[in-house]
Amino acid sequence: MKAFSGKYGNTLEFGHLIGGEEVFEGRVLERRNPSDLEDLVARFPEGTKETLRKAALKAREAFKEWSETPAPVRGQVLFNLAKILEREKPTLTRLMVREVGKTFKEAGGDVQEAIDTAIFFASEGRRLYGQTVPSEMRNKELFTFRRPLGVVGMITAGNFPIAVPSWKLIPAVLAGNTVVWKPSDDSPVLSYIFVKLFEEAGLPPGVINVVFGGGKDSTGQWLVELMDEGLLNKFAFTGSTKVGRWIGEVAGRNLIRPTLELGGKNPLVVMRDADLDLAVEGAWWSAFATGGQRCTSAGNILVDAPIYEEFKKRFLERTEATVVGNPLLYPEVTYGPFINERLFQRWLEHYTWGQEDGATLLFGKGRITRENPYPRFLGDPETGLYGWPTVWEARPGMRQFTEEIFGPTINLVKVDGIEEAIEVANATPYGLSSAIYTNHRHWAYLFKVGIRAGMTSINNTTVGAEAHLPFGGVKASGNGARESGIWVIEEYTYWHAVNEEYSGRLQLAQMDTGYVSPKAPTPWAEVLGF
Repeated sequence: MKAFSGKYGNTLEFGHLIGGEEVFEGRVLERRNPSDLEDLVARFPEGTKETLRKAALKAREAFKEWSETPAPVRGQVLFNLAKILEREKPTLTRLMVREVGKTFKEAGGDVQEAIDTAIFFASEGRRLYGQTVPSEMRNKELFTFRRPLGVVGMITAGNFPIAVPSWKLIPAVLAGNTVVWKPSDDSPVLSYIFVKLFEEAGLPPGVINVVFGGGKDSTGQWLVELMDEGLLNKFAFTGSTKVGRWIGEVAGRNLIRPTLELGGKNPLVVMRDADLDLAVEGAWWSAFATGGQRCTSAGNILVDAPIYEEFKKRFLERTEATVVGNPLLYPEVTYGPFINERLFQRWLEHYTWGQEDGATLLFGKGRITRENPYPRFLGDPETGLYGWPTVWEARPGMRQFTEEIFGPTINLVKVDGIEEAIEVANATPYGLSSAIYTNHRHWAYLFKVGIRAGMTSINNTTVGAEAHLPFGGVKASGNGARESGIWVIEEYTYWHAVNEEYSGRLQLAQMDTGYVSPKAPTPWAEVLGF
């Protein structure tokens, strides 16, 4: 690794980390600060398929020793990691603000989630329980054990560059697996340092190998294709539903069970009895936190007809107060720039969708520039790609109602009553997160049993996750896999059934079992004279 003086800090040059060694292989890519594109954050190589093969083979070499390391000792590495992450939290937070454009508040939360995850799974090293199962035969015992799967391929997104990788990396290595990780090319420095901190915590070389690069027709695609070469035993992915479907196909033909955490178009319902101040604040944060660049961001706000106009008025007032700008220079902003140009261009398209479908634009004018100024912008908008907070009135069936937009855009949709609210909330292909604001206990009950989503909040936002709860969705939001909490252990282990025979002879279950036959029945109705 080399460091050179830059605009907001040093520019780093580094290679892939394979088997504990830095490997400089592949054409050089750059990552620039999305808040100020003049600021070069990193130069790093794009891994080739051969680079990935080397990483997979190193991971396979490391697997035997690491999988045989006692689970409590593996957990101790994670306890060390938690303490190291706490020490480095201020540095990682500032780096995240610079590298991906998050605010200090959200970046700090991102790092804290990794700390919480490490603490949680450190103790799980002493709780990788199996079961002792009674046998139907005498002098025989049955057991179940959790076993690691092997080499795990991982691809993660850049919007949560520490938290989301921690959901995968930490339980995977705790269970005894080794990893080939392709992080987002939007967050290479954070990814490089994260792996170095694992190594500082005592993780042996080759347990986590990181290979940098892009997605389609690049390193990410080639890593997925290693499943066809038999080099991976598991795959974990966070990203779009389209890519997730393809990964699922490749995994399926190789009899690999993938973990797919995909997109969302998350409904937030506001019922007629809701605390409007609370609902407006929660809906605003669900829509515009991280500039809407979250899979759990609210996509549609479904407002009960009797309060629709009042909610719309208050929500627009709150939206107009949203502060946008460079979070490194102005920590008070609500959100910063788009993470990359691809997301920005996709976001711009939805203005055309809305016009074509007949949606009503209530607030928003596309990209913020000097010629198209946003009144609450701080700094120079030309230094990055910044978008107006945007609000539409829309209806079910419209493209922008149905498709994930992944930017600072929200739709207001009028509904009438809890039944219609649930029907409309379920009317998209997705099922990740959901929320309802109501003080009516029966309406809250009907929503939580009627919504088709992996996660539901009552009188809270669609965004936010805690390290000890399962994270994931249904329908187009995932394949049923869960991340975080004890549930994720199922994704990185298989159950091994063991029977031990002590009788010294062949005993055949079902055939030699000493079943008990019932006695002849007593005619109790006759005895009682009934």
